[in-house]
Formats: sequence, C-alpha cells, structure tokens
Amino acid sequence: MEAIKRITANLPEDLLKEATRITGEGITETLVRGLELVKRSQAFEKAKILKGLDLSSIQLDVSRERTRR
Repeated sequence: MEAIKRITANLPEDLLKEATRITGEGITETLVRGLELVKRSQAFEKAKILKGLDLSSIQLDVSRERTRR
C-alpha cells in the first residue's frame, strides 16, 4: 500500500472549486490529479530534451561499461 501524507494547505477557494468541478471528484482526488500532472510535465520536458539529441553519437559500449551506483 502506498504511504499517505496528511497535509494542511492554504489554497485559493475559487481555484479549488473550479478544479473539483472540472474533475468531478473530491478535493483529495483533484489535488492528486494535479500533482500527477506536475510530475508528468517534468517527464515531458525531459523527453523534449532527449528528442533533440543525436543518438548516433552515443557510444553504447562505453556507456554500458561504466559502473552504476
């Protein structure tokens, strides 16, 4: 089971009402969806950076030999 963290947060009431109306879910579920979107947006930004890389310049043999921590 995933660990749960109880928090207290001061949120703009209008924003919270609009977000829960849009999701059709409760406050907790809406906040979790928002946090997941933030997490995905960071992964998307990393993917955009990787898209511009010239993968043919990567030496796979050398990369595979390095030790990992």
